Amino acid sequence: MSESPAADAPLAIAREGDLVWLTLDDPARANALSPRLIGELTAVYERDWRGEGVRAVLLRGAGKHFSAGADLEHLRSLRNAGREENRRDSELLRRLFEAVLRQPALTVAAVRGACVAGGCGLATAHDFVVAAQDARFLYSEVRIGFVAALVATYLPLRLRGRDIRELLLNPEFVAAERALEIGLVNRVAPGEAVEEAARSLAGEVLERASSESIARTKALLLELIGKPLDAALERAAEVNAAARGTDDCRHGIATFLETKAPPKWR
Repeated sequence: MSESPAADAPLAIAREGDLVWLTLDDPARANALSPRLIGELTAVYERDWRGEGVRAVLLRGAGKHFSAGADLEHLRSLRNAGREENRRDSELLRRLFEAVLRQPALTVAAVRGACVAGGCGLATAHDFVVAAQDARFLYSEVRIGFVAALVATYLPLRLRGRDIRELLLNPEFVAAERALEIGLVNRVAPGEAVEEAARSLAGEVLERASSESIARTKALLLELIGKPLDAALERAAEVNAAARGTDDCRHGIATFLETKAPPKWR
């Protein structure tokens, strides 16, 4: 089932049972992150997908490339922008990345071709990234005097410090296999099979894991970044205790005691 956006909409939405596919749909411009696309993506990721029966949100790009990053026309308009205008524009990107990171449903990005700058930040904000063998990743901000500041807040969830420094300070394309080695992506698949590999990965996770537990774990991981140990352990104990009172936890324990096996959640 597909939703019906305007004919020139840069984002397409299609539902497959308990999955939703989002497609960056501006291949003529390599799915550049225009203000309109950023706004549409933010609205979609801020939706209560779990409340609509969706357990995973998957993102792909139409055409040869996932996303070339910032829209050039928009960049041109910012050349003479003042501090306040630049801050407002930065807040739009911040809101998008935060919406992806805080989406309670499982999120998976399927990447082929070039995945650059803001596009790379968008992909790697997802819980899992499945890369085609031809995928190439680049945080290019320092090439043009920018700082990949927003990305730097959540890359520690994926990468070691030395790899973050290399990616952000030495802007070179990283091939899919190298991205897998350092943890920037989770799986590599043949180009024609990358979307099926993303769908399969989502299915595996959703069968093995409670969606309630996934949502709570995702939220906790974001909360713990940078907390002192005592505060982190205190918060973790609160989350641990609260999880025990959920229907999913009761069901999981009862099923294991009865069958000596965990439930199949999907």
